[in-house]
Amino acid sequence: MKSPRCQHDNPPGGTSPVGRGALLATPCPACVACTPPARNACTRRRLLALSAALLAGLLAAAWPLAATAQRRVYRVGWLLQTGPEDPIIPRAAEAIRQGLREQGWVEASDVTLEHRYARGNQDLLPELAADLVRAKVDVILVGTTAAALVAGKATTTTPIVFALAIDPVGVGLVSSLARPGGNVTGVSFIAGPELAGKALQLLKEATPRVTRVAVLWNPANAGHAPLVKETEVAARALGVGLRAFEARGSAAVDQAFAAISQEQIGALVVLTDGVFFVHRVRIAQLAAQHRLPAIYGLQEHAEAGGLMAYTPSLLDNFRRAGIYLGKILRGARPADLPVEQPTKFELVINMKTASALGLTIPPALLLRADRLIE
Repeated sequence: MKSPRCQHDNPPGGTSPVGRGALLATPCPACVACTPPARNACTRRRLLALSAALLAGLLAAAWPLAATAQRRVYRVGWLLQTGPEDPIIPRAAEAIRQGLREQGWVEASDVTLEHRYARGNQDLLPELAADLVRAKVDVILVGTTAAALVAGKATTTTPIVFALAIDPVGVGLVSSLARPGGNVTGVSFIAGPELAGKALQLLKEATPRVTRVAVLWNPANAGHAPLVKETEVAARALGVGLRAFEARGSAAVDQAFAAISQEQIGALVVLTDGVFFVHRVRIAQLAAQHRLPAIYGLQEHAEAGGLMAYTPSLLDNFRRAGIYLGKILRGARPADLPVEQPTKFELVINMKTASALGLTIPPALLLRADRLIE
């Protein structure tokens, strides 16, 4: 039997695509397309494809919202000895954010900082640390040795990062600098007690005629005892007499200066301490009142009116602490993060204070200064 000819064999005004009168070995595409069932199937396929594309688009648009809704925001509890009004807080917070950003974290969207302020009252630190533990923050950040010791007593499981600890091995914060061994690590503020001796040498260079020097220290600061001893060693080497005066709080600072004024003291070394930092303006005023050239362990003391500071960078330490926060939030164990130590120290001299004291800073010392406050 012959195959039927295509109905499109003689289209009006043209020729068949398969040749006039040719027999079809396969169905003509035009015929198939015109067949009602085929048209219906084609329409259904188009609708199904269109529906699938729309569904994929909707899912793609909804995915970022779902991912955002499910993203965990980590919480860092920041235990401070100072108060929120302290101008150093915003600068330190920005340094912490910088360290977190270096680890790929963004504050607010990834991490939040929750502050607890002791406002200069060390007796409040234990309760504030306990409050952070109860709040179940992911990491606790502290600045000073005192705050770190309090936080360490409050928890042995929540990671703790310190930024300004003095002698962390000697005071029992960590087992060793290379392998801290517990839930505490961070950045040491003083590489060793010899820093106190170096500060006295610089002060003696600035005041060559001074023969008696006082050192202001806080016996509640576990890191201060070795610093006082090192200052005594340096004093003997320099041939100057040294007297140590204690101060645990604001009232004690005034009492210490009153006692210093009763003796023939020509200059003063103020050790790095959270209490002294909180009251740095008051200490600078008392030193000026008693006409005492003084050297401090933080440049913020010189900015507050103190004569000199020989110090690592407080803000760089907080930045490096922020890096450690980021590493711990990614799963690193504090026990495996070595305690970092400062490697660069800066000499800052307040020239306005020197002028007010009638003090001429030797040119050689000025040349070695990293910063002069005019």
